[in-house]
Amino acid sequence: IMEGKHCFKPRYLCHQGGIELPVWEYTANQGRCVTGGFVYRGTRLPELKGNYIYGDFVSGRVWRLQYNGNGSPANELILRNDQLYPSSFGIDEHQEIYICSFDGNIYRFKRME
Repeated sequence: IMEGKHCFKPRYLCHQGGIELPVWEYTANQGRCVTGGFVYRGTRLPELKGNYIYGDFVSGRVWRLQYNGNGSPANELILRNDQLYPSSFGIDEHQEIYICSFDGNIYRFKRME
């Protein structure tokens, strides 16, 4: 029914009853295929605590989204790698986030500079 905050198909018969719209969406020039992630609850990277970490499979971009339920969310690009194809995210027993990529590797975040 919806693609982000917009009616998909058909656009003129878009019944939004019972649907909660997303707090954030990005345009096609930022990415093409969102890969959902997790809220960071680990301890290695305190600057990411409480942020939703997600990516785009096509562009190789990874963002952090800060949203406390009030006002506008803040979205920040934290990684761009044309060789990375984030297909999934995972968490370990310490709540640290990993990126699964179609290049056959699993990546862990390093401390942000």
